[in-house]
Amino acid sequence: MDYDFSFFLLVATVVTGVIWGAYWLYLKQQGVAFSEENEPLVVEYARSFFPIVLIVLVLRAFIAEPFRIPSGSMMPTLLIGDFILVNKFTYGIRLPVINTKIIELNEPQRGDIVVFRFPKDPTVDYIKRVVGVPGDEIVYQDKKLYVNGKPAAQVALGQYRGVGQGQDMTGAERFVEDLSGVKHDILVRPGALSAEGVYTVPEGHYLMMGDNRDNSNDSRYWGFVPEQNLVGKAFFIWMNWDWQNGGISFGRIGTILQ
Repeated sequence: MDYDFSFFLLVATVVTGVIWGAYWLYLKQQGVAFSEENEPLVVEYARSFFPIVLIVLVLRAFIAEPFRIPSGSMMPTLLIGDFILVNKFTYGIRLPVINTKIIELNEPQRGDIVVFRFPKDPTVDYIKRVVGVPGDEIVYQDKKLYVNGKPAAQVALGQYRGVGQGQDMTGAERFVEDLSGVKHDILVRPGALSAEGVYTVPEGHYLMMGDNRDNSNDSRYWGFVPEQNLVGKAFFIWMNWDWQNGGISFGRIGTILQ
């Protein structure tokens, strides 16, 4: 079990709910009408906080969860300092903390931007793009991606100019890549060394890669992501804060992710 924020939210919900419920049961057994004036301080706090933590728990566990992008591995799609929302139910409904799926819904598709628990350390969340689904043969060679023998088309956009904490990517080549109908931008550095290989995706697993192909610690280095490690699908940028780029970047707020 991972003792993350969801765990403490669940504990807070249970504790405040039990305190409040036990007090109501006590009053009922004593035949005493409820009165806020005579309410013990600990019960008052429990009554006030219970609905708040319950709503936050439900929203965060089953609807959407916020994340902050700490690295440049998904540039130029996601920049350092982006705050995103992740859809928690699109890949199925899971119980909080224990992460057991109770309702099957959709499966990840090639091109989805996915948050997942890092297989080498499940306490750490990663975000990458799905490039291979179960049964796929993926080849990455000479800066190009091949899916089941077919190359993912690339259209050159010229050199990239980085901003803020991503300035070190200035000069990289920017392309639009068509991954099974999902068009998205990627960055590559001609001459830079990065992992290449042929990967056959096993059942129940996914191959993840960053859009910043030469600056991404992804499945090419540590392997496939099991289905049970999926957290959700990133879909929206609601804030960007990069102190090296003047603070808030209003132009990124409201961006729908592709």
